[in-house]
Amino acid sequence: MSKELDLAKDLIEFIYKSPTQFHAVENIKEILINNDFKELDSNSKWKIEKGKRYFTSKNGSALTAFILGNGEMEENGFKIIGAHTDTPTFRIKPNPEIVESNVYLKLNTEVYGGPILNTWLDRPLSVAGRVTLKSKDILNPEIKLININKALLIIPNIAIHMNRKINEGIELNKQKDMLPLVSMINKEFEKENYLVKQIAKELNVNIEDIIDFDLFLYEYDKGSIIGLNEEFISTGKLDDLAMVHAGLNSIINAQATDATNVLVCFDNEEIGSRTKQGAASPMLKNILERITISQNKNREDFFRSLDYSFIISADMAHAVHPNAPEKHDPTNKPVLNAGPVIKINANQAYTTDSDSSAVYEMICKRAGVPYQKFVNRSDVRGGSTIGPISSSQLDIRSIDIGGPMLSMHSIRELTTVLDHYYTKKSFDEFYKI
Repeated sequence: MSKELDLAKDLIEFIYKSPTQFHAVENIKEILINNDFKELDSNSKWKIEKGKRYFTSKNGSALTAFILGNGEMEENGFKIIGAHTDTPTFRIKPNPEIVESNVYLKLNTEVYGGPILNTWLDRPLSVAGRVTLKSKDILNPEIKLININKALLIIPNIAIHMNRKINEGIELNKQKDMLPLVSMINKEFEKENYLVKQIAKELNVNIEDIIDFDLFLYEYDKGSIIGLNEEFISTGKLDDLAMVHAGLNSIINAQATDATNVLVCFDNEEIGSRTKQGAASPMLKNILERITISQNKNREDFFRSLDYSFIISADMAHAVHPNAPEKHDPTNKPVLNAGPVIKINANQAYTTDSDSSAVYEMICKRAGVPYQKFVNRSDVRGGSTIGPISSSQLDIRSIDIGGPMLSMHSIRELTTVLDHYYTKKSFDEFYKI
């Protein structure tokens, strides 16, 4: 299982180097450039050639890569894999310093997305994100990424002696219970603008040049391969950087076909996708249309190309929990180590229908990859993903799939070495056809 294990270890490294969506996109860019992809500026005219490799980004947190097909756009269309770069976390608020009992310094935070709150307690945490700095162009401030790569913070639990019902289940208050402890205060400690001072020191800039920031907490400890037979991947951000990683590794190894192969990595899925870089925006539609126009095609040709296109919306899926199997549908129970999961919902919370499911099932069969199906219990409302959201912008045939996992939205999630490899292998086959 050497190639499968190598891919899993590479996933762990990729996630470790991607503490935020901004860092994830920077890492994707580096990998693409090292594999002969050329960056396109959104504010420049695109001159692109058939068979060549390109990418463009939005907001520094979303990215679209493509290999321009050798065929005609209106006859061959686009083969698209979609995923997202963001994960549930905590965003640091402006003026975040809070002093408690004249000795503890905490940071004020706001929940981003839907994390499992108690998994963030008693773990070494750090801070990463982007910082905006003064520049000569007032409409375009300078942007710098930051990762304070050390164990900087912790959110301490309340001792059981002071909370006797803690093991009976308690509700954590997001404003009161989830604020991280950063330092102790003494007479010499300057608590004012503590965080901004740390940012200035880390980036080696003047504090006066810092205008604002988008900073998030992340788990400091690196993921690992665990299990008796090294079958499990234990790390944060599997949802959805595992699918980003699988799609990325497929497209860099893909060859040009008649259709244009596309990987789109949206941002802000965890908060509804309603941003300029999210799946609910016209970002992907605009990029596909620009690709079409660059080939001296018109808008009619673009609309025709959509009819020949297909999108795999790839977002992680729920495997049967070993301690709570009753949470799943009685006849559709995807498990770990059994391949990617086709996600189905009668109310179209997932875009899968019999047509798109048949396409992906045949892709898996051709690739020699097992696959499974997931449907929510009829008395449980499940989640949704980028598939139906992007379908509101683009009327392309679509399926929602994902690698099976446990502990979704925990600070430390779990999937398997084989499942990640299986998913990537299905993507390889998709880009070949």
